[in-house]
Amino acid sequence: MTASQPRALVTGVGTINPVGSSVPETWSALLAGKSGIAVLKEEWAEQLPVKMAGQVKADLSEHLSTREMKRMDRCGQLALIAAREAWKQAGAPEVDPERFAVVIGSAYGGLGSTLEQDRALAESGPRKVSPHTLTRLMVNGPAAWVSIDLGARGGARTPVSACASGAEAIVQAAEMIRSGAADMVIAGGVDASVNDLVITGFSQIRALSTRSDDPQRASRPFDGGRDGFVLSEGAGVVVLESEEHARARGAAVLGAVAGGAVTSDANDIVAADPAMQRRVMQKALESAAMEPAEIGFVHAHATSTPVGDRLEGQAINAIFGADVPVTSTKGHTGHLLGGAGALAAVVVLEALRTGQLPGTLNVDAQDPEVDLNVVTEHAHALPAGHSRAGLVNAFGFGGHSVALVITGE
Repeated sequence: MTASQPRALVTGVGTINPVGSSVPETWSALLAGKSGIAVLKEEWAEQLPVKMAGQVKADLSEHLSTREMKRMDRCGQLALIAAREAWKQAGAPEVDPERFAVVIGSAYGGLGSTLEQDRALAESGPRKVSPHTLTRLMVNGPAAWVSIDLGARGGARTPVSACASGAEAIVQAAEMIRSGAADMVIAGGVDASVNDLVITGFSQIRALSTRSDDPQRASRPFDGGRDGFVLSEGAGVVVLESEEHARARGAAVLGAVAGGAVTSDANDIVAADPAMQRRVMQKALESAAMEPAEIGFVHAHATSTPVGDRLEGQAINAIFGADVPVTSTKGHTGHLLGGAGALAAVVVLEALRTGQLPGTLNVDAQDPEVDLNVVTEHAHALPAGHSRAGLVNAFGFGGHSVALVITGE
């Protein structure tokens, strides 16, 4: 970022996920070390190889109208709830619709509706297929619904980069602010893919933890006994605003997206390349005009997979050394797929605001091959005078690598 470019300030945050249906509820749960993972009790899960997941506990019908419940896939519903929370915190300001945009990423979009309607067609015939099928299954549905709800006419974009989607959306949104293309952007990520097909697919490649008998301790980033991630659902959203626009209306500023980078490994459709993980963090720091020593802590992607956590740990160590505090809240929430990086951004903003960092849950014995300062204390107090900056990592199948540098105001 150059001195002449507008700063991308954060003026609102929102989330709905397995540990909370709002940012305050989520933050309290994270600091208390609560887990949102539970055994799946639905009939469709009885024959699955893994019978646990992180599901949103809230009744969405209490947040949305009957019409919205009927017309939208669960993915869109979660995104809209989180976006409304963020927009309300930002003050629901008046903004030129042509200068107001939405960027919400997703890995799978309305896959739940796809499976549901395919089964209706197969079992009951064409007359039982919903007339809302096509608009419910669209991956761009969440961004479209949020833009319609809030009146954003400056573009409704949908990055689809697997588990890096939400973080990439925030990078794109910040670039829109810095380039002068928009005054305000709602940005984030969402997924709602807790279903039999996705669980079975991840199980077939041995990516999921099999600790269904102890679900709350199954997701264990950086622990020596980790055996895979736990699939979850949820959304994270931030409101980004140019400094000029925010100051002119007297907005309360929560922080800033100071820099970000997106790279592609060009290596393997599944396996990560630690060299590119290092590279994306370097590029994010360069875009923020910051040095590694200026980063106070890192929210790692760290999903709890045996190989992935080790490789990311090596990459973080190579950039920041072994002393920087590192956490991953996926021990609490499980893996939100496309929503993961956006929720991590919300967590970093709250940590900078409060001076407390949620610890990594379920680290009984840290993997000796992960030479990092992994924070395990539930509400770790950041030292007085700590650096007012944190870094978020997000990686996805296909070689998608994203890093965000977030600063406090």
